[in-house]
Amino acid sequence: MERKIIVSVSGASGAVYAKVLFDKLLHIKQQVAKVGVVLSDNAKEVWKYELGNELYKDYPFDFYDKNDFMAPFASGSAKYDTMIICPCSMGTLGRIAGGISNDLTTRAADVILKERRKLILVVRDTPYNLIHINNMKTVTEAGGIICPATPSFYSRPQTFEALAATVIDRVIDLCGLENESYRWND
Repeated sequence: MERKIIVSVSGASGAVYAKVLFDKLLHIKQQVAKVGVVLSDNAKEVWKYELGNELYKDYPFDFYDKNDFMAPFASGSAKYDTMIICPCSMGTLGRIAGGISNDLTTRAADVILKERRKLILVVRDTPYNLIHINNMKTVTEAGGIICPATPSFYSRPQTFEALAATVIDRVIDLCGLENESYRWND
C-alpha cells in the first residue's frame, strides 16, 4: 500500500535530519504515493545556514506555503495517513499540544490527530523543561509519537548524515515503511 505523507520542517536546528528524511523518502519512493512538504520561514534559513545550500527546493515533492489552508492535507478527507515534523521545534510542539492551528503545520497535525492517523514529532531541543515534557505528554496522550532527534552510535556512523540517519531510520520504521538500515545484532 502506498502512503501519503506530510513532512513539515520547523525552524529548529537540525536541517540535516530533514535532508536525510527527504533522501530516504526518495529512496523508498515506490512505497509512497505522495509527499506534501511545508517548510517554515525559519526552516529555510536554518537549512541554508547549517547545510550551506537551498537544495530543499530541488526535491520532487509537493511543496506548500506555511499558510496554505487550501493544501489537501488541511482536511482529513484527503486521507494523508502519516505526518512527520522533522525537526520539530518546542514552539511547534506547544502549539500542537494546545490545539492551536495557526498555520498549515499545526492545522495538518490537528487533522492527523483527529483522524487517528500517525503523527511523528522529531523533537530536537535539549534540555527539556517541564513545559516541553508536559506538551510531549499531551501530544502522546492524543495519539502522537515523540521521536527525539537522539542519534545512536552502535552502527559507528562516520558522517553527520550517517549519524542523522540513525534517527531517520527509526522515523521510517515508525511510519511502517520498509527501509534498509542497520539493525542491532542482525
